[in-house]
Amino acid sequence: MPPVVEIEPLDGGLLRTRGAEVDIAFRMRGTGPAVVLLHGTSATHAVWEPISEALADHATVIALDQRGHGRSDKPEHGYSARDFADDVIMLLDALKIDRAIIAGHSLGGRNAWVTAALYPERVSGVVVVDYTPYVESAVIDELQERVAGGYRSFSSRDEIELYLRERYPAIMRSAVERRALWGYRPQDDGTLLPCADPHAMRQLIEGFRTSWADEFRAVGAPMTHVRGPASRIVSDTAWQLAIADRPADRWVIVDGADHYVPEEFPDVVTAELDHALGFIP
Repeated sequence: MPPVVEIEPLDGGLLRTRGAEVDIAFRMRGTGPAVVLLHGTSATHAVWEPISEALADHATVIALDQRGHGRSDKPEHGYSARDFADDVIMLLDALKIDRAIIAGHSLGGRNAWVTAALYPERVSGVVVVDYTPYVESAVIDELQERVAGGYRSFSSRDEIELYLRERYPAIMRSAVERRALWGYRPQDDGTLLPCADPHAMRQLIEGFRTSWADEFRAVGAPMTHVRGPASRIVSDTAWQLAIADRPADRWVIVDGADHYVPEEFPDVVTAELDHALGFIP
């Protein structure tokens, strides 16, 4: 028999499952058709905040801290795309939601299409922001090094924000502040450490070496793909190979964006989610 999963409140307006194999923290707002938002590697639910607010008057918006991140559980093992997909379905079950649009950025984009492929009856649409099955090994190597380098202690939020502005030069100032607020936890000695677990980050980035291309091609729900042309993750080649797999999908280039499109052009991503919801013809 599956475990009985309940929902309990956390500080700061977050909610969290209780009783699941891996418990997940999330923010939920609004009414209407369900939209699940999945962040990228080492981030939290907060990267979606402006988009969630914009959708909340006509959709039920659920932004997760994926396992290994934020206020969610950080198990020793279990960071394949299937594990992340199972968390989405567990949460939908706990909230008694039958179907949802699943949208994700980077890691979350991969997890969105895998959820749709594994659980087609639960997914009404998919929006993938700046990820494809064809990201090159050298890019994954660089990502592994970059993320590992970000796991360090900071003396203050001001120091965190300075570091984040250097690491993500194109994201909005308010996005930097949200990352600093939600992505770091105080230690007993007064310093702050990233909430993203380094052991989990190593495993999930290694998991990018599995392409999940068969699942990408198998998705039956409508799919939209969004890319920043200056992305360091999705090359032109990786983008074109994905288009060749699914030429009938919606393919959107956001001029002036790099990899972090939701935090640079939230209005564009909101519009694409509205399109997936059917509010824009």
